[in-house]
Amino acid sequence: MAEFTFYGKTLEELQKMSREEFAAILPSRQRRSLKRGFTHPEAKLLGHIEKNKSPLETHAREMIILPVMLDKTIRVHNGREFMNVIIRPEMLGHRLGEFAMTRREVGHHAPGIGATRSSAHMSVK
Repeated sequence: MAEFTFYGKTLEELQKMSREEFAAILPSRQRRSLKRGFTHPEAKLLGHIEKNKSPLETHAREMIILPVMLDKTIRVHNGREFMNVIIRPEMLGHRLGEFAMTRREVGHHAPGIGATRSSAHMSVK
């Protein structure tokens, strides 16, 4: 099995990089977001990650996944509940919200009484 690389860098090289160096190898959208700096919830989340508190709960779905987060469990809010997201190397450079789905599959059933014109004449048992 081949060793994981991210834009030609191994995991050990990524762990040693500063945030600015890591941002330089990311695509433009993520690079610009990191250059602007972190919002208050993002900075708070990073502080907790560096103190090795786990699992963490956050609403910061727009946080870009950094090498410092690897192998951590972060509970990301999806609008209804917190979903466990285990950070793997393939997730680097993506946003946390991409891994906590906000929509569920809709299971449609039979129409209720009065929902359609024909169902108004169904017998109720």
